[in-house]
Amino acid sequence: MKIRILWPAGHLTATLDETPTAKALAEALPISATANTWGEEVYFDTGVSVALEHDAQQVVAPGTVAFWTEGDALALPYGPTPISRGGESRLASPCNVLGSFDGDPRLLATVRDGDSIRVELA
Repeated sequence: MKIRILWPAGHLTATLDETPTAKALAEALPISATANTWGEEVYFDTGVSVALEHDAQQVVAPGTVAFWTEGDALALPYGPTPISRGGESRLASPCNVLGSFDGDPRLLATVRDGDSIRVELA
């Protein structure tokens, strides 16, 4: 399944795996939210509440589409966060991994705290 994430300065598409969280997210689309930034990560509320999956991860590759269950939020790291060690992308806590971006995730650097952000099926 493909999704598109749009914000005032750009957009990216991502391919999601068939996971329970990805299915729950797809059922809620389209979603409009306000972006938050944390180091080189963008996150925002989705209004979707799911359980932590058995293969949740805290350290992921840049460009991973993750779901932060503690905040009902998509977490989109494109580089180090304030708690990263070295150049890794370390999320605030273990997150459900949904998939990855199709293009250069560094485009997320153009997202500003407070930007409007939209997620829709691509």
